[in-house]
Amino acid sequence: MAHMMEQRRFLTPDGLTLIGDVGGPPDAPTVILLHGGGQTRHSWAGATNQLADRGYFVVNYDARGHGDSDWSPDGDYSLPALASDLGAVLSTVSRPVALVGASMGGMTSFYAIGRASRSVADLLVMVDIVPRPAAEGTEKIRRFMKAHPHGFSDLDEAANAVSAYNPQRRRPSDPSGLMKNLRLRDDGRLYWHWDPRFLESLPNSEPPSFADDMERVSGNVTLPTLLVRGGQSDIVDDEGVVSMCRLVPQTEVRDVPKAGHMVAGDRNDVFNDIVIDFLQRHIPSFG
Repeated sequence: MAHMMEQRRFLTPDGLTLIGDVGGPPDAPTVILLHGGGQTRHSWAGATNQLADRGYFVVNYDARGHGDSDWSPDGDYSLPALASDLGAVLSTVSRPVALVGASMGGMTSFYAIGRASRSVADLLVMVDIVPRPAAEGTEKIRRFMKAHPHGFSDLDEAANAVSAYNPQRRRPSDPSGLMKNLRLRDDGRLYWHWDPRFLESLPNSEPPSFADDMERVSGNVTLPTLLVRGGQSDIVDDEGVVSMCRLVPQTEVRDVPKAGHMVAGDRNDVFNDIVIDFLQRHIPSFG
């Protein structure tokens, strides 16, 4: 059942407006969804409805520099900035709260929990991300995001670029869904809808990167934690899982077969079942 989602604005400590959707019973346990770098809140469309159906209050917002949210005037897309944005969103909801973050969203959640002087959340779900992601996979994402600075002449061209990056996912016969991630500019071309300066803050495969910041705060990540890994992920390798479990020993690990880095998009049904099972065991909903 598709739920009526209501658009909401959140103000960050440095004065940016973030745009999100909220839905489900407002007095229920809260699930905050944080998308990956270069994505928008629309990447969670399937999960949002399922979670609201199961009786959770869902908050799904566009990170700074992405989707409908403001771009940072000084190009600050650092982990501390993203974490303080999340703090602003957290201040509007009631506990218990679960943070479900894909890639950049997972790093943001992990770092926000780890650096806080008091408990800010009750559950953490890391979607295909660990403190030390595989260098080869992160490099591939950087290359993809840097590859089209002059945009695309049409939707087909954008769809071809996505298919080349993610060949295991079937190319949609109708690529119009991609428009949620693109914007038509005055020159008549389509551009990915995120601030190009975001790329400058993306971790290189060379240290120091976000990894050092995440490892530094990992001792404070003591809440129940789930790592959902794409079975075909090139971002989370076995080494990354071992180091995550060493840093955060209570981590449960679940693999989603036949899914790449975009786990929720590749195998939405399996992904939702795994996450809802974890949520229901720790913060049961009313649904």
